[in-house]
Amino acid sequence: MSSAHQGATPGFLVWRLSMKWRVAVDRAVAPLGLTHAQYSVVATLHGMRRSGERPSQRRLADLTGLEPLYVSKLARALEAAGLLERTRDPRDPRAVQLALTERGVEVTRQAIEVVQGLLRQLLEPLGGLDGPRTRAFVHDLTTLLDTPLDPSADHPSAHGTEQS
Repeated sequence: MSSAHQGATPGFLVWRLSMKWRVAVDRAVAPLGLTHAQYSVVATLHGMRRSGERPSQRRLADLTGLEPLYVSKLARALEAAGLLERTRDPRDPRAVQLALTERGVEVTRQAIEVVQGLLRQLLEPLGGLDGPRTRAFVHDLTTLLDTPLDPSADHPSAHGTEQS
């Protein structure tokens, strides 16, 4: 561990890693006309498209962890850029379904390739994409993501001054 992060809390380290990743992805996909948030939308849509699914904005928000209102805003911007189309769900006229356009598929494929290169760089110190330390890291991250957090729960440390 670098001396700059000596004594840092796990919350701070998670925050720093997520910010490092977001900035790196933002810079990497900018030449393709995307932001990190837009990338998360189109990459998720790309994966769902391969399995034949055309999700609603709500479902996409749930999968990406983004707020539904933000997904709606991102979808409108991506639609204006010609990368996705928004249509009414024939089963629920209140819901909007999202799908990549052909141009969106091509841009997304390029973006995924660029981000995969970043991911290989990030995980190299853990033994690469398929290394045992990476598998353990993914398991730990999944465990943490699956753990519900309730900010209103009364925890002893919630009343202290410790940060993240």
